[in-house]
Amino acid sequence: MSAVVYVRTVKTASVARAVQIVHSQRRGSRDIEHIGSAHTDADLELLKAVARQRMTAGQGELDLRLPNSPANGGAPLPITSTRAGHLLDALGRGYDVLGFAAAAEQDEVFKAMVLARIIEPTSKLDSVRVLDEAGAWAPSYATIKRRLRLYATGGTASAAGEKAEGVPVQDGAEPTFDPAGGPWRARLARACAEHVRLGPATFLLYDVTTLYFEADEGDGFREPGFSKERRLEPQITVGLLTDGSGFPLMVHAFEGNRAETTTMMPVLRAFLDAHRLSDVTVIADAGMVSEANKRAIEQAGLSFILGARVPDVPYVVTEWRDAHPDAEIPDGHVFVQPWPAGPGDKRRDHTIFYQYRADRARRTLRGIDTQVAKAETAVAGKTAVKRNRYVRLTGATKSVNRALEAKNRALAGIKGYVTNLPNPDPQQVIGAYSQLLQVEKSFRMSKTDLAARPVYHHTRESIEAHLTIVFAALAVSRWIENTTGWTVKRFVTTARRYRTITIQAGDHTITAADPLPAELQAALDLIHGTH
Repeated sequence: MSAVVYVRTVKTASVARAVQIVHSQRRGSRDIEHIGSAHTDADLELLKAVARQRMTAGQGELDLRLPNSPANGGAPLPITSTRAGHLLDALGRGYDVLGFAAAAEQDEVFKAMVLARIIEPTSKLDSVRVLDEAGAWAPSYATIKRRLRLYATGGTASAAGEKAEGVPVQDGAEPTFDPAGGPWRARLARACAEHVRLGPATFLLYDVTTLYFEADEGDGFREPGFSKERRLEPQITVGLLTDGSGFPLMVHAFEGNRAETTTMMPVLRAFLDAHRLSDVTVIADAGMVSEANKRAIEQAGLSFILGARVPDVPYVVTEWRDAHPDAEIPDGHVFVQPWPAGPGDKRRDHTIFYQYRADRARRTLRGIDTQVAKAETAVAGKTAVKRNRYVRLTGATKSVNRALEAKNRALAGIKGYVTNLPNPDPQQVIGAYSQLLQVEKSFRMSKTDLAARPVYHHTRESIEAHLTIVFAALAVSRWIENTTGWTVKRFVTTARRYRTITIQAGDHTITAADPLPAELQAALDLIHGTH
């Protein structure tokens, strides 16, 4: 006769919730197996997982009829340990594949900090709690604080003669810093470079961001400056170099009041020196590139694809409009303007591409209409004169700058790109430039998913150590995303729910785990190379 087996939850006299497996027969008879009683929601979920595991693995008889088992008397089974094994093993796999274990000289404290940063970014003190909840080994907070010096200024745990509780600090030794974060971060960067297999065809994407501090005054490193977040507090400037997919290759920290254009060449020089590359293609936005930067890139023998400033309507565009007075520029049309090197120029031939996009023009024209309308209102005296590029002041006279309006309308939809690649294809150049979105994505990940802002750090030593941990966490996160196609947030949130539970039943230890959904299992197979 067929039977129905299911898990149910009932309230007990002690206001706990008991988890039971019910074997129900057609004629109404039932056999009930008591798994345990839970007093918290977490214990309830764990007991349900044990019940489902017994149902699928057929372990009910073995588990419930053991000598001295508390289940025989209706008492809850003691849970000895729980572990988010699928999540920890997957992140650990990425850490090892990238070569970070060797780069960090098997430093388990650093690995723990990197994994905790991915699972739940929080303070270094609270990271101990994150690791404990995940069932991973967690170092003491005292050990973490001692290790930060090591991660900031370089060296290795073995070379420092470390003992069980951390790295001793040498009295009187002043830490030294360089924008690249020191030898420790350099070893991690070298591992990242080896992972992406650098070569002449490698694209290097560069961009900067700012991280602010809740402080009143600067200290020479944390200084007020141009803020990406429009804030006035002291900040630091962070430059990130990635490959074409946005995988991080190097991160540098600079003073918060340092101009963005002056950060690019130090990062590139450090990268080229570290990897002895003769040529790669550098891709950067126009805001990152000064004329000095462009010359320096040429002198280094590098190829580049850069955003080109377009202060005036290019001659090739004017020429086309004169030849087609009644026509709109086709959407996606690219104008080509060669810029050969002169006899005294110490550079390659350049090519400038100007692309017109209708959607870009529509957005720009909408903004111009809004600003001009405000300018007209201000000129008419209906509103106060505020910052507006179309209001022209000549002494006490106000007028709308129609010449500037006309120029900006003529430029609407046009974006420039300049390259020194030989025989460049316009679509390939523009497509490569669009990959800058990947470095922007890496910055977003570091700021949101990994909480890169060093809110709990006040000294440069601590800040540099924090950025080193974030750099490694970003690399592991991008590896997870590139391998599975999932966002790291989705992967962590999903995998974190499926835990391995160890329960003591009498003299026996039982390991139980929830069956994985097919989608997560497929992602884990890709991570572990079993797909």
